[in-house]
Amino acid sequence: MQANLKQRLQNEQQQHIDLSPLIDVVFILLIFFIVTTVFVKETGVDVDKPQALSQQKLERNLIMIAITNAKEVVYDGSNIGVAGVRSIVSQLTKDKQRAVVIQADKLVPTELLVQVIDESKLAGASNVSIATQ
Repeated sequence: MQANLKQRLQNEQQQHIDLSPLIDVVFILLIFFIVTTVFVKETGVDVDKPQALSQQKLERNLIMIAITNAKEVVYDGSNIGVAGVRSIVSQLTKDKQRAVVIQADKLVPTELLVQVIDESKLAGASNVSIATQ
């Protein structure tokens, strides 16, 4: 009877499932998804963009500036105005050349749009584009 009990105890000890490899795989997948995720800073405002036939996709590492129909120039959710465009773009392009994309509402006056484009180019941006739908 004791031999039978010892045999049962040995069988119970051998029948457990080791979860360590499963946990390791889950953490490796988690690290993979965190590292491969690309974060794009949006402008923080909704803009009704005009449509264009000659549109193209741009890279993800962009400087997004929005111009609302209330004539506000917005970067990262804060109103920077036309005067703040040059300082923001020059700071962000200091280390690495990045494209500037302007999301202008279709009711924005052309003069304001041209001022923002000029300030971006004067700050050192080599590629300034206008976002469309």
